[in-house]
Amino acid sequence: MSLLKNLLLAGVAAAALSGMAYAANEMSPEAINDRTQPVGSVYTAADLVGIVDTVAASDSDEPAAPRSGEAVYNASCSACHGTGAAGAPIKGNAEQWASHVAKGRDTLIQHALQGFNAMPPRGACGNCSDEEITNAVDYMLDAI
Repeated sequence: MSLLKNLLLAGVAAAALSGMAYAANEMSPEAINDRTQPVGSVYTAADLVGIVDTVAASDSDEPAAPRSGEAVYNASCSACHGTGAAGAPIKGNAEQWASHVAKGRDTLIQHALQGFNAMPPRGACGNCSDEEITNAVDYMLDAI
């Protein structure tokens, strides 16, 4: 009977140890890292503009050309100037732009660069150059 008892104890011990080894493998830093990897990434339109510009600039030795007014408007300005959000004059609406145009182009560019009323500095384009902001202002002025 003691042989049977010893075999039973040996079997129980082997089973317990194999479970402990399995649990230890599941709690290793590598196993935890594998289980907690992100499943994806989220990018906003503004992030993508910067990524595209970075990739384009890295493909050549020449500096990237400034984005057109239309490209900047579509990527950054249209959210407000396409809908009138926060009181922004809508692109192409001469009546809404009349008081702004009366201040002059240079003033409008300064407002776009430094912010004005509800519009933050550079609008929604934190990575735009002064020239690109100017291009966007000219694009909107050309539409009225």
